[in-house]
Amino acid sequence: MKLEITPTICPYCGCGCGLNLVSVNEKIKGVEPWKRNPVNEGKLCPKGNFSHEFVNHKQRLKTPLIKENGKFRMASWDEALNSIANKFKTIIDEDPDLIAFLSSARCTNEDNYVLQKFARTVIGTNNIDNCAALCHGPTVSGLNLTFGSGAMTNSISDIEKSDCIFIIGSNPLEQHPLIGRRIIRAKSNGAEIIVIDPRYTPTAKQADLFLPLIPGTDVALINSLMHVIIQEGLEDIDFIENRTLGFEKLRDIVKNYPPESVEKVTGIPATKIEEAALMYGKAGNSSIIYCLGITEHTMGMDNVMSLSNLAMLTGNIGKEGAGLNPLRGQNNVQGVCDVGALPFLYPGYKKYVLDPVREEAECQWGCGELNGLPGLQMVEILEAAHECRMKAIFIMGENPVFSEPETLKVKESLLNLETLVVQDIFLTETAELADIVLPATSWAEKNGTFTNTERRVQRVRKAADPLGEARADWQIFCDLAKVMGSSLFSYASEEEIFSEITKITPQYAGMTWKRLENADGLQWPCPSKNHPGTPVLHMEKFATSHGKGVFKPIELRSLPETPDEEYPFILSTGRVIFHYHNSNMTGKSETLQNESSLSFVEIHPEDADKLGIKNHEQIKIKNRHGEIKTKARITSDIAQGVLFLPIHFLDCAPNLLTNSKVLDPSTKMPELKALTARIEKISG
Repeated sequence: MKLEITPTICPYCGCGCGLNLVSVNEKIKGVEPWKRNPVNEGKLCPKGNFSHEFVNHKQRLKTPLIKENGKFRMASWDEALNSIANKFKTIIDEDPDLIAFLSSARCTNEDNYVLQKFARTVIGTNNIDNCAALCHGPTVSGLNLTFGSGAMTNSISDIEKSDCIFIIGSNPLEQHPLIGRRIIRAKSNGAEIIVIDPRYTPTAKQADLFLPLIPGTDVALINSLMHVIIQEGLEDIDFIENRTLGFEKLRDIVKNYPPESVEKVTGIPATKIEEAALMYGKAGNSSIIYCLGITEHTMGMDNVMSLSNLAMLTGNIGKEGAGLNPLRGQNNVQGVCDVGALPFLYPGYKKYVLDPVREEAECQWGCGELNGLPGLQMVEILEAAHECRMKAIFIMGENPVFSEPETLKVKESLLNLETLVVQDIFLTETAELADIVLPATSWAEKNGTFTNTERRVQRVRKAADPLGEARADWQIFCDLAKVMGSSLFSYASEEEIFSEITKITPQYAGMTWKRLENADGLQWPCPSKNHPGTPVLHMEKFATSHGKGVFKPIELRSLPETPDEEYPFILSTGRVIFHYHNSNMTGKSETLQNESSLSFVEIHPEDADKLGIKNHEQIKIKNRHGEIKTKARITSDIAQGVLFLPIHFLDCAPNLLTNSKVLDPSTKMPELKALTARIEKISG
C-alpha cells in the first residue's frame, strides 16, 4: 500500500484553510489536519473535512463532449479544440468583441491569468468577467474610491487583537467558520461583539449587542452611528486631519440621521443605535467585518463606502485589531481579480484604457496591439446574448444558469448564442446548454495558487492524476491558443505562469514559487524578493494617488422594490454551513448531502400563524419575477416580515425570483438581498 500526504488549500470559501489530502495507491481517500497552516491551525469546518468526496464522483467529466442534434457525443481533444478554433476565428473576422469569457473564482490564479491573457491576445477582447461581479464588485469599486485598494485591510489572525468587532451583512460562523473561530477567540480575550442582521444567526447568538436590521437600510444605520460618534466627540480628529479628505461634507450629511429618525427606517430602537455607536467608538481597536449582505444590493457600493467612512471616522484603519474586512465568498475571488480576469482592468488592477498600460502589457506579453475598448461586465454579457449582440461565450468553472439573476432569462441568453463552450468538472445546468464541453481537472489534481480573503497567496498542490482525459484549465487554453496559431502560451508548468504573473502584477512582484513553499504563504503587497508581505494595509498612507483616505458622504437610496399589500415580505438569501455556492461540489459529497439536501424558507412564527402555515409545510414563494416551491421552516430567529432562502438547492433556485433590470449604476450589481415576495399555501 502506498500512502501519501499532500498539503494544499481548501477549495471552498475565502478563508483559505490548509488541509492535507490523503491518497492511498494514488487515489484520494480523505482529509487530515494541516496544523502548520496559519489560517486555520489544523481546524476545519464540515465542508473542508469532506472536501475530498466530490473529487472521484461518478459524474465527473472525463472526455470532451460535442452536441449534435441536441445530444452530446464523446469527442477527441483535437476535434473539440479545432471546432472551437474554427468557430472563434470566423467570429473574430467579424468582430472579436462578439466573444466573451467568464472566468472562475474556484480556479487557480494561473488558470485565470492564462484565460484573461488568451482573451486579450488571441481573441482580442476585454469581455472578461468573473463571479466577483455578483459578490464583491462593490467592494473593489467602493474601497478603490475611499482607500485606493479594494481588499481586506487586515489579517484573519488580527481579529483576535480587536477590542470591538462590528459584524454586518455576514454570518461567519456558517459562511466562514474558521474566521468565526477567531471571533470567538477574540470574545474570550474580552472583545465586545456587535452583530447587525435580520436573522438571529449562530454568529448573532455570540453577540454582546444584536441589532435586527430591516434589509436594505444599512446606509441609514451607518450614518446614524457616525452621527452619534461625532455628537459624543469620539471621532479621531488627528487621523481625520492628517490622513483623510472630505470630512466636512460627511459631517453635514450624517447630522441628518439622528437615531430617533433612523429607528423608523431600520426597525432598530434608537437606544440600541446609540449603544452600538458608543461600543464601537470607545473601543481601542475596532474591526468591521462584512460580506454579501452588504454588497449584493443595488446600493452595494454605497454600503461599502459608508463602512469606509465609519472606519476612517474613528481612526480604525492602518493598525492591528482594526480595519475594514470584507470576507470573500469563494476560495479565489481575491486572486481572480488580482490577475486581471476583469472587464476594465489588467493584472494588478492596471487601467488598460491608458495607452502606457497597454503598451507595457504588449511588451511584456510580446503581442501585437491590444484592444483598448472597455469590456462588458457579466450582467452586460448575458444581456448582450439575450439581445443577440453576442455570438459566443467561453465559460470556465462557472454555472450562471444557477448563480445569475433571472434564471429563465439566462437560459434564453445562452441558447441565443452561436457557440457556447463550457469547461468544468461536472455537467452543470449551464454545461447542459453548451455546444462543446471540455473536462477540467479539480483542485486536487493540479498545482497552482489561491489568494484568500486576507490577500494571502498560498500553494495548491496536486494530490492525484486527472480523471480520464481531463486537463488543467490553464493547459486547455494553451492548447487552444496553439491551435489558433498563437506562440505566446508555451508554458511548461504552473510555476512558469506564476513567475510571469509576478512580473506584470506589482502586488505579487516579490513572490516566488520557492517562497510560497512555506506554509505561511505571502500576503500582498509583496514588492520585493526580501519583503515579508503585508499583514495590515494603509499603516502609513492609503493607496490613493495622494496617500489619503477619502470620505464619501452617502445618502440612503430606496430599494428597487418595497413591501406592499400584494408582496408584503422582504426575501433575503444566504448560505448554510454544509453547502457552498450552487452546491455543484458539496452536492456531490454524500456526507454533506446527508446533513442538508433540501431547500427551505425561514419564516417568523407570527407571520406563519397569520397565513395558517405549519412547520415543514410545502408552500409557494411568489413575486413579480417568478415563483418557487419549498418547505416552511418556522423560527423566531428571523425578523417578522422577512423571509430567508438558502442559495444552494436545485429544487428551489432563488434566482427564479431575482431581477437583473435594476442595477447599481456603478458596479451593475442587481438586488439579491432584499426582494419583495408573498407566500401562498398549496391547496390539496
